[in-house]
Amino acid sequence: MDNGIDYTVMRENSVRRRDWLRCAAGAAVAGFERGLAASGRRPNFVFLLADDMGWGDLPSYGHASTRAHGGWIERGELKMPHLDRMAREGTRFTQFYVASAVCSPSRAGIMTGCFPSRLGIHDYLATPELNRKRGVVDSLDPATPTLTRLLQGNGYATAHFGKWHLSSGPGAPKPEQYGIDRYDACLRGPDGRVRSSQRIADEIISFVEANRERPWYVNGWFYDPHSPLHPTEEMMEPYRELATGWGGQKGAMQVYYGVLTNLDRQVGRILAKLDELGMSENTVVIFSSDNGPESALIPFTSHYGAASSAGPFRGLKRSLYEGGIRTPFLVRWKGRTPAGKVDNQTVIGGVDVLPTVCKLAGVEAPLGKVLDGEDVSQALTGRAHARTKALLWENRYPVYGHVLDMSPMLAIREGGWKLLLNPDGSRRELYEIPKDPSEMDNRAGREPGVVRRLEKTALAWQATLPKGPVDPGAGKNSYPWPRDVP
Repeated sequence: MDNGIDYTVMRENSVRRRDWLRCAAGAAVAGFERGLAASGRRPNFVFLLADDMGWGDLPSYGHASTRAHGGWIERGELKMPHLDRMAREGTRFTQFYVASAVCSPSRAGIMTGCFPSRLGIHDYLATPELNRKRGVVDSLDPATPTLTRLLQGNGYATAHFGKWHLSSGPGAPKPEQYGIDRYDACLRGPDGRVRSSQRIADEIISFVEANRERPWYVNGWFYDPHSPLHPTEEMMEPYRELATGWGGQKGAMQVYYGVLTNLDRQVGRILAKLDELGMSENTVVIFSSDNGPESALIPFTSHYGAASSAGPFRGLKRSLYEGGIRTPFLVRWKGRTPAGKVDNQTVIGGVDVLPTVCKLAGVEAPLGKVLDGEDVSQALTGRAHARTKALLWENRYPVYGHVLDMSPMLAIREGGWKLLLNPDGSRRELYEIPKDPSEMDNRAGREPGVVRRLEKTALAWQATLPKGPVDPGAGKNSYPWPRDVP
């Protein structure tokens, strides 16, 4: 498999990999010490990741309420004052793409800087039996260099609080095996899930206070607003006017907005603590989501799914259309990231997080040229970044929901063009994303040269990926159209 990384060798030589990492860590010390001498102190990092939050689920990304001509409320006013504040004090990036339209592979891309399909993580990690059936590994290989391990090896205190979802099954590697000093799932107690966002914020605050004298990195990966949602009456109180009006039933917006506003409140607590400790000028805070919003057509999400939003985009969770893989990306770094700025030019991928954080921390990224991500740190300090590497996606499973959300199996974004295709040639869709973010004007028939070029790249990349089963419904958008009875 000629893809730049020999994963068989990686697995068979984990000891050798660890030895290499120790050598690389030593070599990187000189680099980050030079950066330390120049800037005074290495920055801290908080990476806050929502689960299944859509691009349009933030007021700062366009969520807005209107009153219909008949007098009723359409959508309702979502209250997220702390993330609104983060947008005012930082920069909003409008072309951020996660590495997958589902949770585990999206997170693997963030932690490794590699496209998750290379790692055998094509879908969410579940039981060993289900993983085998879908051709998915049980866990991210602990020998794979991760962001937390690289930072830990260079003097950073590291922590992860909340959802992990990168290892599964009996005897699975623990988060600590990936370079994490302190880990807590934050699900304890009978109300574990309901209060999880609060506990994640509690743990982050405790971790920050305990590590004031050294550089640190922390993941705060929320479970919200992934299903099932059970907000308390107190959480839903600000949205009582959004009840259905029928027999005291809760409205989908009451449920969903109550959860989002509570999550926002916890983000506010973290920002306030950084301000109180005088750490905001030396802390990069990132807020994003692991993929697009869930479909309301799935029964276990129907109690809130109609309230979620992919903004102006086509596609939802699992889809390779923009709504499934394009999510908010807010960055606050007081004094370094421009306040109130909207960056519409820089194309950023989830796989860019590792090389970008390493650059800012003065840490040498692993494996150099074979990383799928690239350093976009200049964009975080106000200079638009011209991307040099293509972003690629593969989905081996069906997309559930409306037929218009059912994307082809493969996608590639290079420059302003995005091509979606099935490997068998049954579908080819080409969109000029800056001009057509809703993916409504298929240019494939008018730009055959662009299609051939991007298709060649995408198919060559797919050929390097680990082989495995492909669901018969993958890449299909068929609809049971009425037909004459013979």
